Amino acid sequence: MSSLSDTRPQRIAAIDALRGFDMFFLTGGLALVVAGINLFYDRSPEWLVKHSTHVAWEGFAAWDLVMPLFLFIVGTAMPFSFSRRIGSEPLWKIYLKVARRVVVLFLLGMVVQGNLLSFEPSKMSLYCNTLQAIASGYLIAAICLLHLSVRWQVAATGGLLAVYWLVMKFVSFSDPAVGSCAAGMLEPGRNLALLLDKYLMGNWQDGTNYAWILAQFGFGAMTMLGLLGGQILKLAWLLCSGAGCLALGYVWSLDFPIIKRLFTSSMVLWAAGWCYLLLALFYLLTDVLKLNWLTFFFSVIGSNAIFVYIWVSLCPPTSNFSRVLFTGFSGCFGDADRFVFYLCNYALIWGVMYYMYKNRTFIKV
Repeated sequence: MSSLSDTRPQRIAAIDALRGFDMFFLTGGLALVVAGINLFYDRSPEWLVKHSTHVAWEGFAAWDLVMPLFLFIVGTAMPFSFSRRIGSEPLWKIYLKVARRVVVLFLLGMVVQGNLLSFEPSKMSLYCNTLQAIASGYLIAAICLLHLSVRWQVAATGGLLAVYWLVMKFVSFSDPAVGSCAAGMLEPGRNLALLLDKYLMGNWQDGTNYAWILAQFGFGAMTMLGLLGGQILKLAWLLCSGAGCLALGYVWSLDFPIIKRLFTSSMVLWAAGWCYLLLALFYLLTDVLKLNWLTFFFSVIGSNAIFVYIWVSLCPPTSNFSRVLFTGFSGCFGDADRFVFYLCNYALIWGVMYYMYKNRTFIKV
């Protein structure tokens, strides 16, 4: 079992702040920011359109960073949460908690996006949500954290990325029911990862061109890179790690393209590079310069990330509930009505989060 320093601080302000930064955009903040920027333009500028939507297939935009950053932050927090258990609890008890969290996250993913609450198997999708990707990445990272030294964790991360690349590059697939692809094929509808999903999940595959089962190599590596970031947590190391991952991701993309929908190895490294740089920025502001007031808005959201994610997933800003509450009021502001609508909606979200934060009500999975 690996050991973590007993002197390691139990909470790093940067982690909650960065988690909240990610959650802000994932829970309606993107619409608010886009509406705010559009107040100054007759039509949305091209750079805003590009970076506020997912890339259709190959490439990377700012909006594509949201899901990888979520996985990265989960890994970053793990050394601190596990440090309270390692040495004070038996290994089986730690694994029991890990298993419980994995199961709960997976089921919540089915509730949010897999139509579990429809209670109609024909409408359900088995594996199709960020929470389920987190469950996979968390399980892999937990096993590595509990049994490997940091050096071997680095090796394991590299191994996950390399194995995924080798499988996608050199393994072909053919099945009459779902189709075929040659080794190395990475087309949106014809690639090993997607066809394997269709083959194994059948009618419970979500029908998109997102891959999930083989992509677990990428989910695990992304969470592991966050885990390593949480263990080094030195400004210079974070900056160097960010630059290194960006460089490696770009070079690897020349052979294995950056495709977020497949969570390719090059995409994992490219996204991790930006994650390390963001972590360095938030760590500088909160834990080095102690300017926590600058990030307090995000810290409130980050303290109940899973709760707000599920809330907004089940009741998004475009729901009838929000429209009934805010459409009439926002309509009084003319051209600024969309901005005011999303501002009111997020003020409600943040207000609830602040109430929970002030009363130290933290819902954990």
